[in-house]
Amino acid sequence: MLARVHAAAVAVLGPQADLSRIVVEPPRDASHGDMATNAAMVLAKDAGQKPRDLADAIAAKLREDAKIEKVDIAGPGFINLTLKGEVWPDALRAVLEQGKGYGRSTIGAGRKVNVEYVSANPTGPLHVGHGRGAVFGDALASLLAAAGYSVTREYYINDAGAQVDVLARSAFLRYREALGEDIGEIPEGLYPGDYLKECGQELVNDYEDRLTQMPEAEWLPIVRLRATDMMMAEIRNDLARLRIVPEVFFSERSLIEGELPDPFSKEPPKPPVNIVAETITALRQAGHIYDGRLPPPKSGNLEDWEDREQTLFRSTEFGDDVDRPLMKSDGSYTYFATDIAYHKSKFDRGFADMIDVWGADHGGYVKRMQAAVKAVSGGKASLDIKLVQLVRLLRNGEPVKMSKRAGDYITLREVVDEVGKDAVRFDMLYRKNDAVLDFDLAKVIEQSRENPVFYVQYGHARGKSIFRTAAEQGMLPADPEALKQADLTRLTDPGELTIIRKLALYPRMLEAAALAHEPHRIAFYLYELASEFHAQWTRGGKESPHLRFIMQDDPQTTLARLALVQGIVTVLASGLDLLGVEAPEEMR
Repeated sequence: MLARVHAAAVAVLGPQADLSRIVVEPPRDASHGDMATNAAMVLAKDAGQKPRDLADAIAAKLREDAKIEKVDIAGPGFINLTLKGEVWPDALRAVLEQGKGYGRSTIGAGRKVNVEYVSANPTGPLHVGHGRGAVFGDALASLLAAAGYSVTREYYINDAGAQVDVLARSAFLRYREALGEDIGEIPEGLYPGDYLKECGQELVNDYEDRLTQMPEAEWLPIVRLRATDMMMAEIRNDLARLRIVPEVFFSERSLIEGELPDPFSKEPPKPPVNIVAETITALRQAGHIYDGRLPPPKSGNLEDWEDREQTLFRSTEFGDDVDRPLMKSDGSYTYFATDIAYHKSKFDRGFADMIDVWGADHGGYVKRMQAAVKAVSGGKASLDIKLVQLVRLLRNGEPVKMSKRAGDYITLREVVDEVGKDAVRFDMLYRKNDAVLDFDLAKVIEQSRENPVFYVQYGHARGKSIFRTAAEQGMLPADPEALKQADLTRLTDPGELTIIRKLALYPRMLEAAALAHEPHRIAFYLYELASEFHAQWTRGGKESPHLRFIMQDDPQTTLARLALVQGIVTVLASGLDLLGVEAPEEMR
């Protein structure tokens, strides 16, 4: 339809017309037709015409189109299109012909995109908030891949800085406990959860009591590496339970100390390279870094402010509110310094398009990071930061108590074990990422329409049950290709046509969701499609038996309706796959 509107506009205005802003989409009110376009509205100024007059001219050309039944002009110049009935069998046939590939597109044109998500500090088990960011990032990556982008899924390991030293000291305490020492209450500032007891025992197995005879400067790096490795192994396992497997795990420590040598390589180890220092030097040479003093913050919060000369990044030149420090008073790097180097590494690896998925508590960090990406890429790269709001964990509307294992929160593993990965993934995607999510452990496993994941999965299982029943009754052709040859003009019921229209929207919805970086649109769409299917099933009950999907006395209509069901299950399975959710054959 967009191509047809383009052709009509060119016929009226000539080939010089700028067609880039023309949109063709279903109107909000279905009574206005099947499609609506803003063509006259966006072309009128350049054409030197009133929108309504230009709409009349474009509408006259569209009325000549063999696929268009009726053209109406609304308001100041919107053009509403009603399509001929023959369009809808063609739309359903496209689903049947393309199968699993239906809805996939090439708008990404193979462009490389880096999607970094989760990136939780390896200091404890993942919690439900981490899970939401993980599910969102993973679904977004799948969506972009379906739209033709070359996607890399990445996890940034925060294994440098004070928090991993706290982890090491916490693990060392559990090591002493495993040696038989009474450690008493966990001191304030250390991690209190039971999850480090295993690490303590492994250290005993490997080192016996030798670590206790070393000064902290010697045992700290040993314990830090062991504890970090164990936590990352646990995090990887928790992510795998949600069908999430990042392709790249990038170490923050490697930015400062260089890559760890390959123990199996015959080549001599490369000298360590401090990428953070190199990045700061390059930015200073480009004039983006200077030594100076920062004024006190206008907010009056002086907690992180230091009245001293320090190394500052000119982030205000790239849209930030204030210049940002890169070095602490003790000579170590700020988190921002290592983050700049990390994103430069992404650009150096060929990613001009970057997407970071962060918790909402990092909202104040967005401007400075986008400023940094502009600086290190010379304006050639873009960074889209998607903030994921917190998750309130409930059970029948009441807050859930804390976990002994984690110490002060419920772990993601506990939630997945209780309700299953499908409920976790779908429910976390059934809200826009920037909206707070109430995740009720009781409601997400209900078998009702109020539980979206059940309702959508039941739609797929119901479709498969129709095929099984048709086979039992001898109404399902042995050759699946026969469905593609069905007489789809027999699908004339308004409910059937509504479903076909919904199926026809799937490719456009996927493209729009990919361009907007909004995977929740898929979940919304699947729920709406499943609702239309369930409603049509209900209409074919006792009151309207002529609408049943299987009609023993009418094999041709049955074949057409089975083709419709095939279209439904194809799209439901496709959408669920993008969300990382199973499409079950049956549900008990």
